[in-house]
Amino acid sequence: MTKILIVDDDHTMAGLLKTLLELDGFDVVHEIRPGSLVSTVRDEKPDVVLMDIFMIEAYGLDLLTELRAEKDLAETRVVMTSGMELGPQARAAGADAFLLKPYTPEQLMLAILGGAEKSGSG
Repeated sequence: MTKILIVDDDHTMAGLLKTLLELDGFDVVHEIRPGSLVSTVRDEKPDVVLMDIFMIEAYGLDLLTELRAEKDLAETRVVMTSGMELGPQARAAGADAFLLKPYTPEQLMLAILGGAEKSGSG
């Protein structure tokens, strides 16, 4: 079963994503302390990290850079999300995919499964 780690401080959004992904058969974990992302990824060993760029306690692109700097975690698939078009910045920081909010469930699945280089922007 594919395991997805949601890193988003918007509890409503994270809850909706968790429900949607679980209905599609994914194992879902929600990280509410974005500052501990590296240790959480090590502990949970997710197949995909779904992370918002703008959070109160952390900047998602900085967390992505930290994750990519860890040799044992550098290959973890990361899908970044934002309400602003930051796809080029996200990919430059090492994201595997970017979703512009609002995105459809289909766009989310494509990004998670690796079928979309760029999703959600039109």
